[in-house]
Amino acid sequence: MRDEHIKKLLDEAPLSSLGRAELAAVRAHAETCAECGRAFEAARAASLMLKARAQEAFEPPPFFQTRVLAALRERQANAPFSFARLWKSAGALVASMAASVALLATLTFVAPQQATPETSDIATASNHYTADDVILNQADAPDDDVTYDQVLTTLYDQTDDNAR
Repeated sequence: MRDEHIKKLLDEAPLSSLGRAELAAVRAHAETCAECGRAFEAARAASLMLKARAQEAFEPPPFFQTRVLAALRERQANAPFSFARLWKSAGALVASMAASVALLATLTFVAPQQATPETSDIATASNHYTADDVILNQADAPDDDVTYDQVLTTLYDQTDDNAR
């Protein structure tokens, strides 16, 4: 260690991290080399100041948080309206709503056009009377009277056939 200067070692690691053997070698070299002796004294002084500063308790002045928050609110109140700031806060919501609208529009206009032949045949084969037409418009019915049992049987038989 006598041929090498200790300044590089002092710059690379703090004094508190050096082992006993390294610290003894540094002290021995600092006694013989004036330049390294000044570097060792500076490193010791810096280490002592850092320890003393770390032990001090720092407390902010009273009402510090209140003043900082008031300054932030004032800055936000004085800031002009910005579309970029609005988009930053609501951009994800608007993007998800637009995607939902696009998906619903696709399902509305594309899906009904893809009807299978089976479903179109069933729609044309069924009669065009609804239950309301049969029950409520009995005055327009022909002379051969239809009973409620016949109407219900017809309705439920059609429903069972469509379900299968």
